[in-house]
Amino acid sequence: MDIESFMQGYKAAWEARDAQAFAALFHPDGQYHNTPFAVQRGRDELVAYWRRVELQQDVRVDYDLLASEPGRGIAHWHVTYQVASEELFAIWARSTGTALPPRQPGDPLPRMVLDGVLHARFDGDRCRECRIWWHSMPEASGGR
Repeated sequence: MDIESFMQGYKAAWEARDAQAFAALFHPDGQYHNTPFAVQRGRDELVAYWRRVELQQDVRVDYDLLASEPGRGIAHWHVTYQVASEELFAIWARSTGTALPPRQPGDPLPRMVLDGVLHARFDGDRCRECRIWWHSMPEASGGR
C-alpha cells in the first residue's frame, strides 16, 4: 500500500460511512491515532471508533498528497458533512474542547468543516499506523 491507495480507501470509507471498509485499510493490529493523545488499536477498536461517522450525512472528502515514499506518506485532507443528530454535535463540541456555538431552539444543525493532516506508515498491503492532526468548525454560510 502507498499513501495514494490509502487515501482513496480512506475517502471511500468516510463518504460511504463504512466502518468495515475503514478497518480493512489496517493490519489486524494496526493503529489509528485520531488525536495526539488517543489511539485505536486493532479491528474492533477501529470499527467502534469509525461508527461515529454514521451520524454524519452528505460527507465530502478531498485530499492532497504532500509526501510519498516507500512505506509512508503524508496527506492533507478536508471534509465537510451535515450533522445528523444533536448527539454528534455534542460529540464534536466535547472533542474540540469548546462549548456549543449559540443556537436557538429549532435552529437547524450545522454543516461541519474538518481540515487536517495525516501521516501513515504501511507494511505490505495495509496501514500499520496512521496519525491525524485536525481541527473542525461549523461551516460558514455559503460553503467552502
